[in-house]
Amino acid sequence: MGRTRHHPAAALTGLGLGLLVLGPGLAPGFVLSYDMVFVPDPAFTRMTFGLTGTVPRHVPSDVVVTALAAVVPAWAAQRLVLLGVFVMACTAAASLVPSRRLLPRLVAGVCYAWNPFVAERLLLGQWALLLGYAALPWVLVAASRAGERGGGRRLVCALIPAAVGGFAALAMSGLAALLMVPWRGGWGGRAKVVAALAVLSLPWLVPGLLRPGGVPGDGVAVEAFAARADTPFGTLGSLLLLGGVWNGETVPVGYGAPVTASLWALVVAGALFAFGRFRDRVESWWRGAAIAAVAGFAVAALGAVAPPVLEGAIGLWSGLAVFRDGQQFVAPLAVVVAVGLGLAADRAIEARHPAVAVGALLAPVVLLPSLAWGAAGQLRSVDYPSGWARAKQIIEADREPGDVLVLPWAAYRSYPWNHGRRVLDPLPRYLHRPVIVNDAVTVDATTVAPEDPKAVRLDGAIRAGGPLTEVLRAAGVRYVVVDAGGATERLPGAERLVQDKDLVLYRIPGTRHSPEENTPVTAVVAAWIVVSVALFWSLVTRATTLGSPLLGSIPRRRAP
Repeated sequence: MGRTRHHPAAALTGLGLGLLVLGPGLAPGFVLSYDMVFVPDPAFTRMTFGLTGTVPRHVPSDVVVTALAAVVPAWAAQRLVLLGVFVMACTAAASLVPSRRLLPRLVAGVCYAWNPFVAERLLLGQWALLLGYAALPWVLVAASRAGERGGGRRLVCALIPAAVGGFAALAMSGLAALLMVPWRGGWGGRAKVVAALAVLSLPWLVPGLLRPGGVPGDGVAVEAFAARADTPFGTLGSLLLLGGVWNGETVPVGYGAPVTASLWALVVAGALFAFGRFRDRVESWWRGAAIAAVAGFAVAALGAVAPPVLEGAIGLWSGLAVFRDGQQFVAPLAVVVAVGLGLAADRAIEARHPAVAVGALLAPVVLLPSLAWGAAGQLRSVDYPSGWARAKQIIEADREPGDVLVLPWAAYRSYPWNHGRRVLDPLPRYLHRPVIVNDAVTVDATTVAPEDPKAVRLDGAIRAGGPLTEVLRAAGVRYVVVDAGGATERLPGAERLVQDKDLVLYRIPGTRHSPEENTPVTAVVAAWIVVSVALFWSLVTRATTLGSPLLGSIPRRRAP
């Protein structure tokens, strides 16, 4: 059986895994968890393209979601994106196993789509990063062949999901891609990788560099976001097992118990041994993948074992702050583990031990059962309250200029209607006019300073505890939204328009509005034009798919 005939089976397996993971989250409504914020009826606004002065970490993922929501309901768009992660991850990993048998390919696909890394990042709401993770197997192989004719086009195609994911996804994929290029005579390939990354980064890179607040340069909180132990094997052992997320609230229920953690450690150890033992089957790219996995593990561990080194590096260039959340860089190791497990299953079948291969297929799910059914019920669909809709209707009907301020002054909310699960404030996406929130993040008493210029200007006054009406009026704030139905005494003279158990909406009369410095629109438009031309060139000038021509020359052994 040819390899292309296996793609539908791997895709259907990934779809089944995705349905099993989402469970109650498949119902109409929105799944809101930490950074995963989807809203009804999203619109293209200045914020969508990173033009408001906030750090454009949401670009271009919000652009893609908003475009998708114009075709299907917004809640359905979220399900398509989440299910797409599992379909793509399973298909991509399966395509790397050099076997004509279906079972070893599915072993790799299941392992790559269902593991602690995927579980913890999903609970952290980082669906955009998971898009890049899902396509990483294709990126690695495309990068290993970047120096060949047409290699640049194949690489751009493979990087599209990471480009949609934005800054973190491209950083993760880009580092691995650079390490995949052969070290001898690979300068042409490396140049193509750098060029592809530079072009695909333009939608967020240009507004990030030109934002009024400048490039954020906060080098603190390295230890707060460093990898942590979530198994009995310490931080490094947890990273080796593809876990180690910094946020203890996003560790799957029951994960890290001594028995299951030990069994999972045996699976990972066996997969790594098989990858090294049978590397001749993937001889065209095994060395680069091993280098990428080792380097990614080192980066992932840096914040935990040598925080001063990372702090110093961030002090030299603030862009290196992406390495603070180090666990995301174990993604190349996940590719090696998945492919190694597939190679082990293939060898077991050759040795007439099919039960071992079946066990390898089931092991990831059996040893991490709490990822199923909405991560043991943590990911559930909810509806935005009716009070939010009334507030939106009032604000959108008002033609007077002015921003919206959200109180309490915190970035993450634990709404009762979201079952108390933390989520990044949805109002900046929910409303179609500028919204000011406190984008500072506090972890274990360590605070990363706010980055939005408007939030920075108002931070002192809001924290001071005095009356806010005059301060907000002078700052151009027309509406104030207070969460959880609690009124505030800090807005004397403000008009209360909505009050229910979910929020209170105030309007400040006489708001003074003055033109503000924003990110230049022309430069951002030019960036999108360049990216569009590059994508057209990569997709149209060569009829290619990610699963077949991209991987067409990988050496494969025939099944006996």
